[in-house]
Amino acid sequence: MKKPILMSLALLLLILTACGGNDNSSEENNEADSGEADNSDRTVTIEDAMGEQTIEGTPENIVALEWTYAENLLALGIQPAGVADLEGFDQWVNIDKEFGDSVQDVGTRQEPNLEAIRRQDPELIIAVKFRHEQYLDQLKDIAPVVTFAPYGEEAIQDHYQNMINEMETLAKIVDKQKEAEQAVSDLNSFIDEQKQRIEEAGLEGSQFLATQAFTAQNTPTLRLFTANSMVGQIMNKLGLENVYETEEPEVYGYSEVTLEALQNFQDNENLQFLYIVQEDDNIFESDFKGNPAWENLSFVQNGNTHQLPGDTWTFGGVLSNQVLTEQLVDAMVNE
Repeated sequence: MKKPILMSLALLLLILTACGGNDNSSEENNEADSGEADNSDRTVTIEDAMGEQTIEGTPENIVALEWTYAENLLALGIQPAGVADLEGFDQWVNIDKEFGDSVQDVGTRQEPNLEAIRRQDPELIIAVKFRHEQYLDQLKDIAPVVTFAPYGEEAIQDHYQNMINEMETLAKIVDKQKEAEQAVSDLNSFIDEQKQRIEEAGLEGSQFLATQAFTAQNTPTLRLFTANSMVGQIMNKLGLENVYETEEPEVYGYSEVTLEALQNFQDNENLQFLYIVQEDDNIFESDFKGNPAWENLSFVQNGNTHQLPGDTWTFGGVLSNQVLTEQLVDAMVNE
């Protein structure tokens, strides 16, 4: 009698073991399915100029209405679906990476073409508050919108750091954090390399003024870059000191002044003066040449004036700032 009972118990154990094995397999499959579901249901919550925004999924089809964010998408390895004022971008933003043939123009940065944007069927639209606040409701009817504020109260404290912060936010949205870290690391390494050129030229610690100069309403005008500007921050990282100071941060990173303002720096013989002008509007040749108020400045007499290319872009992203850094150093070192 004992033998049949023992055989029955053994058979029961085999059945229970088999069932237990099937349960474990099902649990693993469920975990795998759950993992896949979590990935497909990805959401990201960020704080933009309009408050808290939750982005569902990982947007790939993106329209950028401001050049900085279009540029930073390229730096992250993403071709935007549409960009505002493509022709202007190609003229001013001199970076190595280029837009593909599929990228479409979607109006100007000031007045986006809503129909052109709609035709791209975007998953995300990137806007800026100071240009696009009046269009936000219409844009949101097309796709989710992230609105940056590059000239907000916090952002203007340091335009360079704000650019980095916005790059990191964009990378979080599109799930490209590693690419963003690499792009920022590359920029920092490049600035360090250019700093070595400054040191080798014996210019480390030099004081400087930097300006973009042009004619406005028939008046020669100088935009003197302040400490919070991209130019000011990069020059500081290069080991140089900006002598132009303001009591409060300038919103756009510069003050518009006339030639008379340069008299405040008359006695600074070793000052390095960097200027950006268009070839067809070079006020230093057309208006200042022969003018004692310019010619008698000590840094002019000592030959410490350095011209940068007319298309030098001072409001860009991580790629543009590499170009800007090289142009600033080239102007001082290669002359």
